[in-house]
Amino acid sequence: MIVAVADTHTAVWYLFNNPKLSVRARQAIEGAFREGNEIGVSSISLAEMVYLAEKGRIPSTAVQDLIRRLLDADYPVHELPFDASVAQQMTFVNRDEVPDMPDRIVASAGLRYNVAVISRDEKIRASRIRTIW
Repeated sequence: MIVAVADTHTAVWYLFNNPKLSVRARQAIEGAFREGNEIGVSSISLAEMVYLAEKGRIPSTAVQDLIRRLLDADYPVHELPFDASVAQQMTFVNRDEVPDMPDRIVASAGLRYNVAVISRDEKIRASRIRTIW
């Protein structure tokens, strides 16, 4: 069962054990795993990771590392598609509050699955989206 959606930086920081990931976020992720639950990662995050790797902001191996783990049935992170049901939820994520398109999609995935979004993004956290950080 999906119990939270990780935004792009959360997924990258967890993958590489980066200390920028908050203690509360790490505890939420690892607690979900211990309980046999899954964390979702929006497919838009994979696209955003390609962009960030091209800009040199994350390791060039990050996308392939995450994809390899997503394909591992034992890894408790699950890719969430950006589909019509997520697009419908975008109408509930105010563009003035969360103007960045990938962030709106991630926030909308949280709404679609009725779970919190694990994010440090101040705009997502200031919006009406349930967050963990």
